[in-house]
Amino acid sequence: MGIVLNQSLKNTIITYIGFGIGAINTIYLYPFFLGATYYALTNYVLSASSIIMPLLAFGMQNTLVKFYSQCKTEQEQSQFLSFTVLLPLLLSIPLISIGIFFYSAISDFLSKENPIVKDYLWLIPFTGLCMAYFEIFYAWARVHMHSVFGNFIKEVGLRSFSLLALIAVYYNWITVIQFVYVTAGIYFIAFIVTMLYAFYLKKPEFQFSVPHNVKDIMVYTFFIILSGSVATLLLDIDKLMLNQYIKIENIAYYSVATYIALVISVPSRAMHQIVYPITAKLMHEDKFEDLNVLYKKTSINLQVVGGFVMLCIFVNIKQLYEMVPAEYGGGILVVFMIGLSKYFDLILGNNNAIIFNTKYYRAVLFLGVILVFLTVGLNMIFIPIYGILGSAFATLLSITLYSLAKLMFVVKRLHLYPFTKQTLYSMALTLVLFLMFYFWQFPFIPIIAIALKSILVTLAYLYVNYKFVISIEINEVIDSVFKKLNIKL
Repeated sequence: MGIVLNQSLKNTIITYIGFGIGAINTIYLYPFFLGATYYALTNYVLSASSIIMPLLAFGMQNTLVKFYSQCKTEQEQSQFLSFTVLLPLLLSIPLISIGIFFYSAISDFLSKENPIVKDYLWLIPFTGLCMAYFEIFYAWARVHMHSVFGNFIKEVGLRSFSLLALIAVYYNWITVIQFVYVTAGIYFIAFIVTMLYAFYLKKPEFQFSVPHNVKDIMVYTFFIILSGSVATLLLDIDKLMLNQYIKIENIAYYSVATYIALVISVPSRAMHQIVYPITAKLMHEDKFEDLNVLYKKTSINLQVVGGFVMLCIFVNIKQLYEMVPAEYGGGILVVFMIGLSKYFDLILGNNNAIIFNTKYYRAVLFLGVILVFLTVGLNMIFIPIYGILGSAFATLLSITLYSLAKLMFVVKRLHLYPFTKQTLYSMALTLVLFLMFYFWQFPFIPIIAIALKSILVTLAYLYVNYKFVISIEINEVIDSVFKKLNIKL
């Protein structure tokens, strides 16, 4: 776990810095500087771009990680890298051409409830393609065990440039309309910078030749497109469907709530960057005992860290919503529902990495496709009745079912199990601390109340987790910190 802990720690710090910047943007700058309409419009464009990204990337970001370790020579590596970069570009051309041909019909359908989106729909394929190639070149860096720089660009760089653009809106250097276009430009810059870094790590010698194991690659890629589309649809389809049924401003209210809840998944995102290639290597070498140990460690470590984040959010949620415009207040229950779904997915550890590197992954992917239809159906039922709360409930139910399906697959097929008795202890401790602190309201301004309660929660959470030895690795980290500070427990 040395390299995992090292780069995961760096990635976690970077990701939380990025989420901190994003929190400033989301909770304050977007609502007050852009207003609900253009905040919602920006989120709609980015969500739609994320949905088409797996298709435009042709699954190569995952395919690169899985098959790169099988390249034995420099020649094979160059051929494979060239293939993963050039193939999506060739396949994107006809897809985008079809979109242009049917543009009028597509735009009329998507702008039926909110006509404002019509003039900005062309930004979706442009931004989606930038996202796709960013992920491909990020994977290029990750297979060379350099995940930190790409994570910095993704988590800190994008949000920092968005913050600067929001400041530009405030000072009237750009308009709210221009901000939407600037946002697309930021993703283009991120793609270019990551590409240059990937080339720095491994100088490319482009040669469009077909790898010897192209059949295995293409079969795997087809299912990765399905899996990527399923995961993205489950994450972003709610925002697109809100646009079809209710006023676009509701996307802004929903986006603030989901962003707050998404902070819970940060530890998983950070660890995944380095754990994924290690998981692929262990499975390729049939080291299932080592894999089972890694599975349990990632599960409990993510549960402890993610549980702490969730606890801090849930006990402070009322104060957080006192800091945003009053019309956003209906999103508190959305935070709870989306947050719980993220927590459950979090405690599955490197479950996704295991599934995507096994020969049995197809069955779960088809189940995921079924769940996408279920998600769409549930949103169609609940959004017209309950608005953003209906969409949150549909998302909670869908993601939970999908996570359960993936867990049962790994348990039944591979006989790997992520949970231990520490899992139950961690859940119980988190619940007890939530009940202790949620109803305890401090009579201070929101930011002071949040800071004070968070300090108390942190001390209590660290103490009980340390004393009950919920995670050996986290206890070792605490011990090393105390040793450096010359503090004896």
